[in-house]
Amino acid sequence: MILHIIPRQQWEQAQQAGIYQADSLDTEGFVHCSTPAQVAKVANAFFAGQSGLLLLCIDPDRVRAEIRYDAVEDDHFPHIYGPLNLDAVLEAIAFEPNANGQFSQPQLSDND
Repeated sequence: MILHIIPRQQWEQAQQAGIYQADSLDTEGFVHCSTPAQVAKVANAFFAGQSGLLLLCIDPDRVRAEIRYDAVEDDHFPHIYGPLNLDAVLEAIAFEPNANGQFSQPQLSDND
């Protein structure tokens, strides 16, 4: 499973459109994702203090676009090089920060 952090409103728009195209697809050429082990670190680096977020749990075998694990600093992150087809999203779960604005490692279903 790979994960993508998204504001709830953007996910609702994607569901209406039938496909998800993150802003980063236009600006960087891919949709940023994380592994379950990476997601709390990513959330704290880029989303600290933000609420109204969802965590998309994505089955990489169902993603139609290419997925590459690109080197970023001392790690490799999954990136989706194209729009995300919604049938690859297994679930969208609420992902809220703790009282101090920081995120903890989420409790995920069995496939992490």
